[in-house]
Formats: sequence, C-alpha cells, structure tokens
Amino acid sequence: MGGKLKLNPNPTFKAKVPIPVPGSAPALVEFTFKHKTRSALVEWLEERKEDDEVGVFREIVASWDLDDEFNDENIRRLCDNYAGAGFAVLRVYLDELRGARQGN
Repeated sequence: MGGKLKLNPNPTFKAKVPIPVPGSAPALVEFTFKHKTRSALVEWLEERKEDDEVGVFREIVASWDLDDEFNDENIRRLCDNYAGAGFAVLRVYLDELRGARQGN
C-alpha cells in the first residue's frame, strides 16, 4: 500500500511508459509527469483541438530518462520514429492520474 494521502499532491510524478518499438518488445522509458487536478485535466482535454504531439508532451511531461535532451526537436523525433509513442505517453499519464494501476 502507498504512503499517507496528501490533499495537495506533489506537482510531478514519475511513471514508466512502454514505448512501442517495431519488431521488438516495447522499451520502458521513465517520464516525469506534471500533475493536473481533475478539473484542470477536463478543461485541458476539452480545449485540445489539434493533435500536436509536441504541445501535448510540453503540457504533461516535465522530463524523460533518455540520453537525448528533452526539447521540441527530440520530442518530434521520438514521435516520428516511434509512431505509438505519443499515444503511449498520454495513456500512461491518464491512467496514473485516475489511479488505474491500483491493485496491480
């Protein structure tokens, strides 16, 4: 079981994301995500009109555990080279916020 609940959660949290790699097993990459309240998350999801993966990353990710610097060019490279990366990152982020891994 986890630690004591705080009504004001940490502003960031870490989670490992399985990035799909064609012809291979997914590569686990640890991301540091930015916490959003439920209401801020709903507002952000409703306002998102375009599928700009760099913008999505910048909104929810603070850093990553890769040798390459966390910047717009490298975010674009990740998403271009691994087509499922953007979706995988967003899925893990949303799952973490809603507590989907409870009991696992």
